[in-house]
Amino acid sequence: MGNITLLKKQILETSIYSYNQGLFAGTSGNLSAYDGESNLVVITPTSIRYDEMTLEDIVVIDLEGNIVEGKHKPSSEWQMHCEIYKVKDNVYSVVHTHSPYATAFAVNRKSIPLILIEMIPFLGGEVPVAEIALPGTKELGLNALKVLDDKNACLLSNHGVLAIGETVDQAHIRAEYVEDSAKIYHYALNAGEIHLIPKDIENKMRNNK
Repeated sequence: MGNITLLKKQILETSIYSYNQGLFAGTSGNLSAYDGESNLVVITPTSIRYDEMTLEDIVVIDLEGNIVEGKHKPSSEWQMHCEIYKVKDNVYSVVHTHSPYATAFAVNRKSIPLILIEMIPFLGGEVPVAEIALPGTKELGLNALKVLDDKNACLLSNHGVLAIGETVDQAHIRAEYVEDSAKIYHYALNAGEIHLIPKDIENKMRNNK
């Protein structure tokens, strides 16, 4: 269980950091990591404030939501996380934030277009919007999967942001870039005409990966 212990520490540290960044608020948002060897998911608990969370609060579940370790229930969005892990072979961490600028566009159900060079390597380009689904259901994850084919993040309609990665750090920085892109897009919309990254520049960036 050594890897699980390490993942628990990463989940706690990244969750507190995300809270301090404003990506999480109160008890909203959630973060998980998947251990491919044990097929277990390390995830934040439900209804515990991030500024009060300790290592003992982090929960370990299997892909069906059965609690393997922990004194609390897992995040209410555990099904969304697990659906991602069941389908995406190269994904070992999922971050779900309620960061304000990106969530505002999720409420608008408006994708964040390719306005920044950084969006290509970090996010896969434009940040699409997943169809709305009830919170706490596997449909939330299934709808996200429909728009995550070649993307590393998406907006969840009227809900927030979902970012994925091969590591906790990678998923987290992608969630950061979603919020950064949304904030800049918001300011740009209010400042005047929007100019997207030209297709030839986009293609060169993708070919130079």
